[in-house]
Amino acid sequence: MKAPAEGEAAPDFTLDSDSGGSITLSGLRGSKVVLYFYPRDDTPGCTVQACDFRDALPRFDGVGAVVLGVSTDNVVSHGAFRAKYDLNFPLLADVEGSVCDAYAVRAGGRIQRSTFLIDQEGVIQRVWRGVSAQGHADMLAEALGA
Repeated sequence: MKAPAEGEAAPDFTLDSDSGGSITLSGLRGSKVVLYFYPRDDTPGCTVQACDFRDALPRFDGVGAVVLGVSTDNVVSHGAFRAKYDLNFPLLADVEGSVCDAYAVRAGGRIQRSTFLIDQEGVIQRVWRGVSAQGHADMLAEALGA
């Protein structure tokens, strides 16, 4: 499957959220979306990254950006991870990996830490692949002018 690139429409999806219900990407039109993919809940790197996003969320809110975390863990795992670290943004369960595949973020069966900045019309503005967990949220906030 071809990896989506900057300037292309972001692949649409609907995934279950840890907060109950589901989230559809196209339902967020009108907002910027920071869609970040991470390997596993409650692991050292993923915890650092999630907590950085938690701490930077006011900056994203200030520029009208929604933060969504995606991994192949289920909603129960996501809910426990979110509660343990007081995460203030939704975690989406891509248990079958279809969204990970649509965004081409898996290599060798593992999710490559990747982030997509999607504009208000659903177009990918920036793509970061193989990012470092620490400091990534601040870098994204700066890229958004937050």
